[in-house]
Amino acid sequence: MRPAQAILQGVLCEVHGESLRVTGTDLEMTVRTTTRVEVLEEGSVVVPARLATEAIRKMPVGAVTLTSTDAEVEIMGAGPRFSLRELPVDEFPQLGEVDFEGAIDVDGDELVAAITQVTVGASMDSARPILTGVLFEKDEEGVRLVATDSYRLAVRKLEGLALKESGLVPARGLREMGRTVGAAKMQFSIRQREAVFGSEGGSLTLRLIEGTFPNYRQLLPESYPNRIVVAKTGLLDALGRASLVAEDHIPVRLRLMEGGVEVTVTRQDVGGETEHLPGEYQGEAEDVMIAFNPRYLTEGVSAISADEIQIEVSDGLKPSVIKGVDDDRFTYLLMPVRI
Repeated sequence: MRPAQAILQGVLCEVHGESLRVTGTDLEMTVRTTTRVEVLEEGSVVVPARLATEAIRKMPVGAVTLTSTDAEVEIMGAGPRFSLRELPVDEFPQLGEVDFEGAIDVDGDELVAAITQVTVGASMDSARPILTGVLFEKDEEGVRLVATDSYRLAVRKLEGLALKESGLVPARGLREMGRTVGAAKMQFSIRQREAVFGSEGGSLTLRLIEGTFPNYRQLLPESYPNRIVVAKTGLLDALGRASLVAEDHIPVRLRLMEGGVEVTVTRQDVGGETEHLPGEYQGEAEDVMIAFNPRYLTEGVSAISADEIQIEVSDGLKPSVIKGVDDDRFTYLLMPVRI
């Protein structure tokens, strides 16, 4: 989506001492990164972000030089030279420095992995802004990350962290964390209006979404009467084959029974596919039939880090819970499709 203000299509490049700091913002998400460079002259310039990025990316291997002269920025490599028109520095938003006082220190790899898991449940529908966010919620054991699009719910625990404020953070910005400021050691803080994440590589600031997040806890019962344990890779392979026939609106049926689960998909104008996966079934019912959106099911299973997964089911009409065996950190709740 193109920013409403033309200046927001640019990034601010500031050269001081031996460092280059690059800042990009759309006023809801702000990314700052810093790198060491050989400085010939200090100064600031705003360059078109996308064009400058692609120009540098396509340069031959070797050093790249950026020079600002006469309202143009020259990007030179081992042969090629781009001349890009500058954007006005004085029109770039005045952004305050990021304050990490009181921030939580966290394992960056675990934080990025948790965000990757939970954002699969966030909605992409901008007409429902509350559902496009991830709730960072204070919990007795630490922090809970929660996302839902009303068809599925993803919950990830980060234990041992003391969060001062809860907040609804845009999933769109969180998805950028790994490739912007992700690092082995990170820190973050949820403020009244924004969330800030930082590492030695820079900072990511996200404006919080206003509104009340749905009461998701009522959807998570203490236990389910029926459960199947299957290998993650086996189920993903089976869902991949079923997807050759199915589309998003064609459900995949799972029949849980003694000895495993039967995966079936039928499409009237194409045909069908059926296969049996070995597994360990425990349940009050002799067997249970339930159907899911194949993409939603695949995304949830893929997000689980364990080698074996368990699917907990009440019946074919109530939400089911999918999680890793002996791993309660990530829970994925999925609504079934009526058949």
